[in-house]
Amino acid sequence: MNPARQIFHGGPIFDGERLLNDHCLVAQDGVVASIEPDRNSTDDFEAIDLGGDILAPGFVDLQVNGGDGVMFNDAPTLETLQRMARAHRSLGATSILPTLITDTANKTASAIAAAKQAIAANTPGIAGLHLEGPHLSVARKGAHSAGLIRPMDDADLAMLLDAAAELPALMLTVAPENVRTDQVQALAQAGAIVSLGHTDADFETCMAYTDAGARCVTHLFNAMSQLGNREPGLVGAALQNGALSAGLIADAVHVHPATIRAAWDAKSGPSEVFLVSDAMACAGSNIQSFEIDGRIVLRNQGQLTLQDGTLAGADLDLCTALRVMVRQVGIPLQSALRAATSVPANLAGLKQGRLIGANALDMIRITPEFALNPQSPALTETTTGA
Repeated sequence: MNPARQIFHGGPIFDGERLLNDHCLVAQDGVVASIEPDRNSTDDFEAIDLGGDILAPGFVDLQVNGGDGVMFNDAPTLETLQRMARAHRSLGATSILPTLITDTANKTASAIAAAKQAIAANTPGIAGLHLEGPHLSVARKGAHSAGLIRPMDDADLAMLLDAAAELPALMLTVAPENVRTDQVQALAQAGAIVSLGHTDADFETCMAYTDAGARCVTHLFNAMSQLGNREPGLVGAALQNGALSAGLIADAVHVHPATIRAAWDAKSGPSEVFLVSDAMACAGSNIQSFEIDGRIVLRNQGQLTLQDGTLAGADLDLCTALRVMVRQVGIPLQSALRAATSVPANLAGLKQGRLIGANALDMIRITPEFALNPQSPALTETTTGA
C-alpha cells in the first residue's frame, strides 16, 4: 500500500458537474488525478471506502458574513478571516467569500486590506471578498443600518477598482438607487462581480444595469422588488435575463420551497441559480445571539432575526441547503450539488468547485442523509491544525 496513492471507492462521486455511480477517484500525492470506473484491485493504493457517502468538491459559498462566533464587520482582520474559514470548512465550504455588510468607508477599507492579507498568506478557504453595501436602497435595507447606506462616490469607486485588481474575486452587492451605470461598467471592466440587491428598482432599470455589467442578483426574492403582473421587478429581471446569475438562500425560511421550484424552473440561461448560506456569527458555533451594529440578533429554531422580527442573515450551512433543495423543492441531487460548487465557482472565476486537479484535502464526504461526514478530508486537515 502506497499512502502517496489513494483510491476512494464505495460511494457516488460528484466531479463538479456529474454525479457518477460505480466509479472511483484516484489521488496522487494529494492531488486528484482521475475519476475512473470502479476497479477490482486496489493494490499499491491506500484504499478509502466511502461506505455509501457522496464524495464531492468542497462547497463554494459566495456570501458568508461570519462564523465561529464572530462577525466580519466586528473585526475585519486576518485573524477573523482565519476563524471564519475554519468554521465554514467544518461545515463543508472549503472556499468562501467573506462578506462585509453595510458599514463605514474606513471599515470597508479594513475589510479589503484583511482580504488582501489573507490571499497573500494563502489562507485556506479565503477566495476573495464580498462587499454587500453600503451602496444599497434604504427602502430595501433589510437588516442593514439605514444610517450607513449612501451613494457611491469617486473615492469609493477608486478603492473598489484597486481591490478588484488585487483580489482573485471581488463581489459587490449594489442598488441602482445609489450606484450609477457608468460606475457599474467601470467595476465590471475591472473584473468585479457586480450583483444587484437590496433594491426597489423596476424591471427596466435592472435590465439597464445588467447591460452595464451587473452579472448576478443577491439572495433572490429577499430585499428586492418583487415579480408582479405589470411590474416584474428585480425578481423578474433575474429570471428572464440569461446574463444574471441568482444567489439563493435555500433554508425554507427566506424563500418557500414552492417558490424556489417555480424560480428554478423559470430561470433563463446560460446563467444559473446558485446556493449561498448568508451565514452569520453563529455558523460553526453554539451561540444563541450576537450583535450587528449594536442591534441584537436572536437565533431560534433555524432563524436569525432582529428583535423586531426582521430576518438578519441565515442560520444555514450548504449541506442543509442541499437537503432542502432535494427533499422539499424536488431538485435532482446532481443539480443541487452543482449549485453549491461549480456554478458559484464559475461565476466568481475560481478554479474550485470541481475535483480533477483539486487538492484532495478540499474534498468532502456527504452522507445519504445530507450531513457532512466527520471523515471528510477537509475536516481531517482542519482538526490537525493545517
